[in-house]
Amino acid sequence: MEEKKNTDENNYFEAIVKKTKTGITLPKELREVLFESDSEIYFKLVVPKEKNQIILNIISKDIAEETLNKKTNNEPIKKVKKNKLKNLNVREPKWAEYFVYDFENRDKVQSILESAYYKFAKTPVNFDDAIGRIKYTLISFLSPTKTENAKLYYSVIRFLIDVIQNFKQYNLIEWIYEKVIPNIDSKFLYELALLDLIEVSYKIKNVEKVEILIKEVLESIDKYNKSEWYNIMSSLNQLVKKIKNYETPINILNLIKNKLIKYENEADVDDYKIQIIELLEILKFIEDAYRLADNLLKSLPPESIKLAEIRKIRNRLKEKPL
Repeated sequence: MEEKKNTDENNYFEAIVKKTKTGITLPKELREVLFESDSEIYFKLVVPKEKNQIILNIISKDIAEETLNKKTNNEPIKKVKKNKLKNLNVREPKWAEYFVYDFENRDKVQSILESAYYKFAKTPVNFDDAIGRIKYTLISFLSPTKTENAKLYYSVIRFLIDVIQNFKQYNLIEWIYEKVIPNIDSKFLYELALLDLIEVSYKIKNVEKVEILIKEVLESIDKYNKSEWYNIMSSLNQLVKKIKNYETPINILNLIKNKLIKYENEADVDDYKIQIIELLEILKFIEDAYRLADNLLKSLPPESIKLAEIRKIRNRLKEKPL
């Protein structure tokens, strides 16, 4: 709750704000005046020795990046002592699985993530300390390049998913979903992150979150232009591959089935239609797959080189139980 108080004529704006569990929010009327909605704003935060003020100075992006780079390069990264690591009976981090795509400052990021990993491993866990290291990583190693940042975010997500599985930190699923994934400015890595979160949600039997994530993947696929059929098919294949080995409620499967049938009707390339039929087969929608295969076979001209392949698929489907 904010309460305006225009007591000092030298001040442009005054208000009383309350710190909540989620932090401190600047009043909406001030944000609308000072900030453009689609622009990035940087601040220099200063707290005097007396600790009785919080000062936010608006600075340019260039100054912010220069300051962050100096801080990153000059500050020694605290390493976890090896003897302490040996005393912990935990699995070691699997760095090759986290860093699927290389990016700038990877070694520094790994060092901080390693310290966070063993913080999560302790019992009882000091969650604020561990997650604080993750937050530091996500802020301090951002670059001016969206692609580099997307690879950083994705690597941290894969790291945290391993933390979830190894140390049963299930609350991190929601933290990743709300705090990290929305920042990924790469459609490809954004969808991969959602798919990875789907898999870990399956493993802990969080079906409600699985449904939310699958819907979000399908919405992302819908945003492709119809000229991007390669990307559409790649995303559909990735989704089916991710869920095929898990027991999925029929309502969620029907969401995917209906989307596959929609794309099969819209596809103008026989290879894509065949791929979709096979995806329906993988999901055990045999009747729908057979119907689409039969319709495709009837629509092909006699000279089509796809006739033999479609007949083989249709005959295979005919032998399967519905």
